[in-house]
Amino acid sequence: MPDNKNQAPPARGGPFRGGLPKQPLKEVKSKSDTVKRLFSYIRQYKLRLTGVIICIIISAAATAVSSLFLRTLIDNYIMPLLQQAVPDYGGLLRIILLMGTIYLAGVIATLIFSRMMAVISQGVLKKIRDEMFTHMQTLSVKYFDTHSHGDVMSRYTNDTDTLRQAIGQSLPNIFASLVSVVTVFISMLLMSVWLSLIVVVFVFLLFKVISAIAGKSREHFVKQQASLGDINGYIEEMINGQKVVKVFCHEKKAMAEFDEKNQRLEMSAKLANRYANILMPTIISLGYGLYVVLAIVGGLMSIGGVSNVSLLGAGALTLGTLASFLQLSRNFVGPMGQVAQQLNPVISALAGAERIFKLMDEISEQDDGVVTLVHADEIARENAQPAEEVVSETGRWYWKQPHSDGTVTYSQLKGEVRFYDVDFRYVPEKPVLKNITLYAKPGQKVALVGATGAGKTTITNLLTRFYDIADGKIRYDGININKIRKDALRSSLGMVLQDVSLFTGSVLDNIRFGRLDATDDECIAAARLANADGFIRMLPEGYNTVLSGDGSGLSQGQRQLISIARAAVADPPVMILDEATSSIDTRTELYVQRGMDSLMQGRTVFVIAHRLSTVQNANVIMVLDGGEIIERGTHDELLEQKGKYYQLYTGAFELE
Repeated sequence: MPDNKNQAPPARGGPFRGGLPKQPLKEVKSKSDTVKRLFSYIRQYKLRLTGVIICIIISAAATAVSSLFLRTLIDNYIMPLLQQAVPDYGGLLRIILLMGTIYLAGVIATLIFSRMMAVISQGVLKKIRDEMFTHMQTLSVKYFDTHSHGDVMSRYTNDTDTLRQAIGQSLPNIFASLVSVVTVFISMLLMSVWLSLIVVVFVFLLFKVISAIAGKSREHFVKQQASLGDINGYIEEMINGQKVVKVFCHEKKAMAEFDEKNQRLEMSAKLANRYANILMPTIISLGYGLYVVLAIVGGLMSIGGVSNVSLLGAGALTLGTLASFLQLSRNFVGPMGQVAQQLNPVISALAGAERIFKLMDEISEQDDGVVTLVHADEIARENAQPAEEVVSETGRWYWKQPHSDGTVTYSQLKGEVRFYDVDFRYVPEKPVLKNITLYAKPGQKVALVGATGAGKTTITNLLTRFYDIADGKIRYDGININKIRKDALRSSLGMVLQDVSLFTGSVLDNIRFGRLDATDDECIAAARLANADGFIRMLPEGYNTVLSGDGSGLSQGQRQLISIARAAVADPPVMILDEATSSIDTRTELYVQRGMDSLMQGRTVFVIAHRLSTVQNANVIMVLDGGEIIERGTHDELLEQKGKYYQLYTGAFELE
């Protein structure tokens, strides 16, 4: 079997499985850019953020003040009581109640800012998801052909979940810890400058340790998020192709490939968490060392009568001062440990944010078209004419074309399509279509036949501008399609594909997907036209039956009939039928073909088919081979030529 890694995809337009370059990105330049961009979303909640900051300061101040009270409690209340024959505990109780009130204020402030951050984090995530989904709708089909769907889904699930944890918990905890560190350090200076200098040296050494470990952790967290997206994409592929996996006994190979991907994820996650998880124990151990050093130095200062210098002045280092300072050192190391502990989810969130912003920075599908579609009634109003003078039997829509001189002209949408010497390639070195010239007059049925990979579906992809041509011209009603807005162009086309996509919702909703303003009666009429009415009424709730899982409860033929009804209700002037009846049995095909004939009447139709019996009544049949049209004519004319079409046709009957 040839290796097609670097070959162009088959013309059927299936997904690209490697080898194709991705679209250029406006890359996220650095981690700092990611942080700035993330905080631009958080800053939209300025009022709540102000409340959060105030509550965090209150909470941190309560922690620091409680430690300062410890010196007052020991030196001014407990020590004097030890010297009294009849102790008076009134003052001690008052100071304890005051300390309790301060602690309670800190607890309430913590509760308030936690609730506020929950609101902020969910609001930020909603906006990010909205923008990500909105931007995704603007991306070209090429993006989804070149990216694993599971990896894209991972950005909506795993990556946004890491952001939720970071914004809702980690970032406020880090800020609270930093505020606590500052307030505690100021409190230390109020007690002893000499002992505070020891703490400064400790902080310097601590930052060196944290920066070294955190750098390694971030590197592996980025790899972890990428591996997670890769494994999610693989799982989705295996779920969608489970029948194929089982029928070809591919289970062991699938498990081996999954194990390889899972092993990469395990390795990156293990290394990322290894570096992140050793931060907290390292800081705690260093904190114990700091505690011991401070106790020894403070004890020697007290015993040796060394003058204690503080921001409040100089004096002796009392027992209460030393006890309070040691308590403050614990309160100092604790928040530092909290910061280190929260680095794990923050680094993971930044890696996820980079992936999210890369999706949001993907270049949108370009559309330089200026020609739009307008309804006949709109033209009638602009021209001050009665609508019936404008509307004709075959044209309800008109092309509205502005010109450089400021004038606007209207031309009827007829459905005439012409290709002039069109070339196309998915990758530069692999041409898919070469010198394609064809025309389809309004109301004609044009059939495209040929072997798989000949370029049939690629022609329709160019007509819908899912991809743009490399060379040549395509004109639609005499207008270069590059000048037509893509939404206007595509709204004039109806498509029935071999691979049917149904959506969660009722059968009526899925039919109405073709035209959102269609009434129930119009949807039912379209279903009758497609010969789908009979089986739909046999469903548990008829047209109101809710479909889920891409219509997994229906047969492939039934799903195809619904898609045909969807195209029928759209009522477009040009129809593209890509193997539309390939999943329907021969008997049903006869009924569907009658509906299709009614559907195609008065419309320009492009039919792609392997089953040549479905194209015999086409006005012209074009045979493609190797990206070129090698034969064209009616069914009878091509049989008389006894060329490629003759071989395909007679071979098909031999197989039957």
